[in-house]
Amino acid sequence: MAMIGKSSFLLFFLLSALACTARGQALSPSFYSRTCPSLQFIVSSVMTTAVQRDPRMGASILRLFFHDCFVNGCDGSVLLDDTPWMTGEKNAGGNRNSLRGFEVIDAIKASVEAACNATLGGPTWQVDLGRRDGRTASRAAADSNLPASSSSLAGLIGLFGIKGLSPRDLTALSGAHTIGRARCVNFRGHIYADRNIDPSFASFRQLTCPAFGRDDNLAPLDTRSQDLFDNGYYRNLVERRGLMHSDQELYNGGSQDSLVQLYSVSTFDFFRDFVAAMGKMGNIGVLTGRRGEIRLNCRRVN
Repeated sequence: MAMIGKSSFLLFFLLSALACTARGQALSPSFYSRTCPSLQFIVSSVMTTAVQRDPRMGASILRLFFHDCFVNGCDGSVLLDDTPWMTGEKNAGGNRNSLRGFEVIDAIKASVEAACNATLGGPTWQVDLGRRDGRTASRAAADSNLPASSSSLAGLIGLFGIKGLSPRDLTALSGAHTIGRARCVNFRGHIYADRNIDPSFASFRQLTCPAFGRDDNLAPLDTRSQDLFDNGYYRNLVERRGLMHSDQELYNGGSQDSLVQLYSVSTFDFFRDFVAAMGKMGNIGVLTGRRGEIRLNCRRVN
């Protein structure tokens, strides 16, 4: 299996991230089976259309899910707009001018509500549904909880450990960088200052990311197959062609080298561990039952 079908892969992320349509109580893959049995079809259809229009959207939604779960848990707090009494997460350092896909979440919510008469009830694995929405967000929490592109391996392991994720989870989840692009400002330091990078790759990336300016120029995180979810990311790392400093830290003479090597030759092992790690991440700090609320608008508290 060289790649994941886009529909099943992206369906997981939207179902996991779409907290604003949940009813509450215990999470379950069949949470909406009675109240909105067409939910998965709706999410898949809207997401497929979004990716057809913009191939980057798959990676953007995956990143949106990750950035939500790592700040206050998987509670949809990243979707909240700023208010006079709350500075939310959208303008945190790791999110400002780069986090995208909010309009897709809005489109899915609208489609679900229309199809289910407002009774709201991948890879290939079951998704536990039923998260409730948080009533607050925090830019400061986002700045302190989200990993930076300049993070060291020790820093990444420590940050993921706080969330209950192991170093193996870290390395597997980092494989999400097999799709998507990064801004020049996030990999400039690596291609100009780091030594653990293939010189020809650094020179190639410098053509579109100058030492000064053009911060928003984009480059694929995986130069082999930027729109396919496969194990090319790890093969890049073994060849010292990771785009960002934090990427190459996973293969730089440290504790994760052997795992990166395994994933670089075994798609099966990567997919298996990625599925397990995504399941764990999707349960960070979830709100159920009477905790949280069901937002009428994903972008603001009721």
